[in-house]
This record gives sequence, structure tokens and C-alpha cells, in this order.
Amino acid sequence: MRHAIYLILGLLLSACAHDGGRGLEAFTESAYAPRYADGFSIMRLPQGDATLLEVRSPWQGSGNAQRRLVIDRGGHAGTDGQPDVQRIEGPARRIVCMSSTHVAMLGAIGCSDRIVGVSGLDFISDPYVTANRDAIADVGYEPDVDYERIVALDPDIVLLYGVTGPSGMESKLRELGIPYAYIGEYVEASPLGKAEWMVAVGEIAGCRDKAVRAFGELPPRYDSLCRAAAAMPDRPRVMINAPYGDSWFMPSASSYMARLIMDAGGDYIYHNDTGDKSEPVDTEQAYLMASQADCWINVGQISTLAELRSRHPKFADVGCVRRGRIFNCNRRMTPAGGNDFWESSVVRPDVVLHDLIGVFHPDAGIQDEDLYYYKRIE
Repeated sequence: MRHAIYLILGLLLSACAHDGGRGLEAFTESAYAPRYADGFSIMRLPQGDATLLEVRSPWQGSGNAQRRLVIDRGGHAGTDGQPDVQRIEGPARRIVCMSSTHVAMLGAIGCSDRIVGVSGLDFISDPYVTANRDAIADVGYEPDVDYERIVALDPDIVLLYGVTGPSGMESKLRELGIPYAYIGEYVEASPLGKAEWMVAVGEIAGCRDKAVRAFGELPPRYDSLCRAAAAMPDRPRVMINAPYGDSWFMPSASSYMARLIMDAGGDYIYHNDTGDKSEPVDTEQAYLMASQADCWINVGQISTLAELRSRHPKFADVGCVRRGRIFNCNRRMTPAGGNDFWESSVVRPDVVLHDLIGVFHPDAGIQDEDLYYYKRIE
């Protein structure tokens, strides 16, 4: 009898090990390989329905930093006790979003009803969130996050982001036993790569197939607009942004905005390739670039040409200001000042590209009133 018991225990242990038991090395099959995004992949167990979301370099300058999430739908997988690995049991149905882009991704895949908390409720444009404000909590901003409120929400997961380093919420969430995952679309250079992160969010919410279908509609539309822009006879030189204090931050020549400008048939006037980081330049250098530009976009909080001339009189005489070729991405604002461009455009790169083609190419047949995110500053 004793030998029989040992034999049964041995078979059970062997079966557990064969079932993947659950270490990370057992996730050997690809569940989703992104076509455009560089920062994530989804692996799965050969047997069972657990998946592993691997997030790479999720913030600027993060190098080889990695964050991983095990989504265990059948009790077959663990985390090997590694601090960079989180685990949830099954699809997340109660989600806290620390970025408005997370809200947009859930909305794009029809999962807005999973949102129970956001950071900055008054600044969110999503129709579901605005229609259900009483049922969605505002958990605040770092470093003053309301952790008591997060605990009361009983979330399945908190979606985080990093800018120049990891989120300060990590250690506290681990202490509270609340799972989290990084959504790293912020550092993607490809507009379609940013949008493809909706598949990662869909995996977390248990709606990967729906997310794959939603994303699959974007590349044909985006590529069609790229071909139309490439056929335009000119490539206007494009200046971007406005001063922040004494510095003017210019995105890298290989950045998301630079790629959008190029795809829309423009010539980004800043040619330094600084990888995934924006670089500060002084006002004199910015003035020289603005003086050479045919068009100027994304001018911060400025709403009128008079305001631009008042705040930055040095720039009042540059050609694009005199010709009225100044456009801002602030057509869609909430009453509190939230800008939908920084929310929903992440999942609508084709709409942004359509706008920029109209901004850069007056003969393209796209009128100012046809723009969705952008408007001319007058």
C-alpha cells in the first residue's frame, strides 16, 4: 500500500510538472506576436489557458527593464516568486486606469464597463466614463494617490505607466496585494505600434480576439492615407511644441510625432535622433527652427495668435505665424480642460494622420471644419 501511495504521488507530481506547473519557463507558445509594437508579447502554456504578458522597456530610458503579468484562467501557473511578475486569476473585470490612454484602449475594444477607477475623472472624454461618473472613482495622481479608495474598489488590476522611470505606485500596490501591469505604448515610435497595445489590454480583460479585430481595421486605413500623402507635391517643414519654462522640448527624429509628420507628408524640422527621449533646446535654437518652418503644430495651451504673440513676442515675426499656419491639437476639450487628443488619438492614428494631411497640405481637399483633433489658431 505504501508503495502504491508513493507511485500515485509521483504520478501526480509528474503530471503537475508536465502541465506547466507552473513556472514562467512553461510559457513556450506565442499567443500573439505584435506586427508593429516593440514593447510587448503574449505567450501561453502548451496545455491550459494561462497566458503571460511580457512588457519590455515600458518607460523612457528603461533599457532592458521588464514587467510581466501571468493571467491564470485555470490555476495552472505561478510567478516563480519573481518581483517583476504579477498574477491575476482570469480576465480582469474591475480595472483602475492610471492613464487616459488606458481608458481609450478599453473603449476601443468595447470594455469600458470594466473601468471602476481613473486618475483625473474630470479630464476624461470617454463617453462611458462621462455617462457613469457616479460609478467610477477618481483615485488621484502620483504622488498623492488615494490608496484607500483603490482598496475599496477591490480592483482585479491597476494599469500603470512610467515616463522616465517606474511608477511610484509599484511598491505600495505590492504591499496591498493588488496586481498591476504596465501599458507601455508611451514609448512606441510607430503610431500603429501604439494602437496595437489595445491587444495587450484586451488580453488582460479577456477580450483579445475582439481587440485583434478592432486593431486589424486600422493598418489598411492608415496605409491608404500614407500613400495619399506621399503623392502630395510638397513636403512642408514642420515645427512642433511650445516653451516649457526656459526650455523647448523636441521629440526625437525617430519618435511617434516625427513618424506622424513624415507619414502625413511633412518634414520634421528637428533632425536629432535621441531614441525614446525628448530633448530640451534653448529658445534661440527653437526660434531658428521656427523661422525656417512652413507650419507649426501642438502649441500647448495657446488658443489664439494674439495669445501666442503676447506670451512669446520673439516668435511673432516668424513666417508661419504671419501666414496663420499654426494649428493646435485641442479641438476636443472637456469642460475642466482635459484634451481628448492625449486620450483617444492613441487608438485612432488614422484620424490623426487625416488631420495632419489637411494641416500640411491645403490643397488636399480637407477643410478646417473637417479636422477632428486639430484646429487652426486664429
